[in-house]
Amino acid sequence: MSLLEIRVLGDPILREETLLVPEVTDALRALIDDMFATMQAAKGIGLAAPQVGRRERLTVIDVDGQQFVLINPEIVL
Repeated sequence: MSLLEIRVLGDPILREETLLVPEVTDALRALIDDMFATMQAAKGIGLAAPQVGRRERLTVIDVDGQQFVLINPEIVL
């Protein structure tokens, strides 16, 4: 696992449209592992792919020790 650079406000990638994840691959699984490691090192509870410089529609979350991965999430009103 690798720690990824966390992008901050003002980084252009945070304004770019995200891309659908067409399938779960070994590369995506590795990215998810890296995102969890990065989030934990930063003492965070959630991290989206654009926050680490990636355009995939992907988020990782830790709620009270339970880890969740959201792939292609949608908000339905």
